[in-house]
Amino acid sequence: MIRLDSIGKQNGRQIVFIEASATLLKGEKIGLVGPNGAGKTTLFRLITGEEAPDEGQVSVDRGITIGYFSQDVGEASGRSVLAEVMDGAGPVSAVAAELAELEAAMADPARMDEMDAIIERYGEVQARFQDLDGYSLEGRASEVLAGLGFSPEMIAGDVGALSGGWKMRVALARILLMRPDVMLLDEPSNHLDIESLIWLESFLKGYDGALMMTSHDRAFMNRIVNKIVEIDAGALTSYSGDYEFYAGQRALADKQLQAQFERQQAMLAKEIAFIERFKARASHAAQVQSRVKKLEKIDRVEPPRRRQTVAFEFQPAPRSGEDVATLKGVHKGYGARRLYEGFDFAIRRRERWCVMGVNGAGKSTLLKLVTGTTEPDAGTVNVGGSVKLGYFAQHAMELLDPERTVFEALEDAFPQAAQGSLRSLAGCFGFSGDDVEKKCRVLSGGEKARLVMAKMLYDPPNFLVLDEPTNHLDIATKEMLIAALSSYEGTMLFVSHDRHFLAALSNRVLELTPEGVHQYGGGYTEYVARTGQEAPGLRG
Repeated sequence: MIRLDSIGKQNGRQIVFIEASATLLKGEKIGLVGPNGAGKTTLFRLITGEEAPDEGQVSVDRGITIGYFSQDVGEASGRSVLAEVMDGAGPVSAVAAELAELEAAMADPARMDEMDAIIERYGEVQARFQDLDGYSLEGRASEVLAGLGFSPEMIAGDVGALSGGWKMRVALARILLMRPDVMLLDEPSNHLDIESLIWLESFLKGYDGALMMTSHDRAFMNRIVNKIVEIDAGALTSYSGDYEFYAGQRALADKQLQAQFERQQAMLAKEIAFIERFKARASHAAQVQSRVKKLEKIDRVEPPRRRQTVAFEFQPAPRSGEDVATLKGVHKGYGARRLYEGFDFAIRRRERWCVMGVNGAGKSTLLKLVTGTTEPDAGTVNVGGSVKLGYFAQHAMELLDPERTVFEALEDAFPQAAQGSLRSLAGCFGFSGDDVEKKCRVLSGGEKARLVMAKMLYDPPNFLVLDEPTNHLDIATKEMLIAALSSYEGTMLFVSHDRHFLAALSNRVLELTPEGVHQYGGGYTEYVARTGQEAPGLRG
């Protein structure tokens, strides 16, 4: 369906692709992976024709429809969410618009003399609309929107009133309703809660077209893709299988290449030592010359190109008392909506609570109550006397001084720390080389999240409260964070929609449902086994 043949592409001074080739065939579901800035979005734009390769060619079979979802969502407004989504349904939406115009013309007395022609055209257009399954379009659009978490009120409401995250969902719904021959999805799992993620998984598994997508959600990718295409140093490499298979193969290839590189380096060192030792002796001149020629002909093995994620190790946090936080008889609501009524909850040392519930259930509100950033309407919230609290929330990224560099932000937070120690901290969180000189105002969402986390974890609290800490983080940074938090000795309370993160770190689950609050001993994996569902909103 789509072929990329020996493509070359350069953006400014950055070489993105060098003689790169790949194919996307009917029925294939491809996960596109590679470090940030490797060229994933550029590849999508080459396929859609928004950009052209400098060399080679991109071939798309004749008549193929392509739906492309990207993170750049326009400022749509003035129409209902439902109308906006239906408008993206491809040819059927144009036919629906003509049908509406013809219906208006038939009711217009001023056009009576054209009526025979209008009625004849109406019959033709109506037949075409029926062939395209147009009469079920509104129902299918509503179903897709409900799957992505929209309430009936939101579906009928103005798309302009939505936040950026919800507009992303509208853009995604347009592509899903269109059901093109090929879907290109750039981070479709961003901004989705677990319920919507699982619905989208099911939808994409049942989709019979070709799919190419990027995602920072490992579990999501594993369940959908049957092939991985990796972008690395300008090349495209294909692996048959899911993300887990790719990660294993990639690690094995790196290990073999490293061993090959080390063997060659040892051999080269031996040869160079011989040449240095005997180059001044006439009796060994022939041997020395022979070895010099041999070295010139050797194909040098390059070490693995991948920048390994630096491991981050916690300094030991001060020990807290056994009672970390206690909520008694807490009432909390916003307007007429009651989130908590007479709520009792206790967090004890070394417990790791993940909080689960549908959008609006009160997950972030609970974290705000515990951290003291919001007050209960009634009842008490007490944090233990020896508790040192660290709170990560999305708004923390907005508090970074835009004119300070990454390194200055760390220096401001830890004026007593040695420069080497801060550079090492920055490196652990993905800021290497010149990255530390970037001003905060030019950082991406992921970079800001990493900087805020670095500031919070350098001098570790003994109670971590994390609200969606993995939003914006790529897979490698998530893995580093999971590895670091696995060995963390303190207490945790967190909200996340990343199932890999939930399963790796929780040992308690607090479930918020309309029927009440439920507490489960054991982590997320045990919760799924016990309830038979991956999220509270999936229970029928």
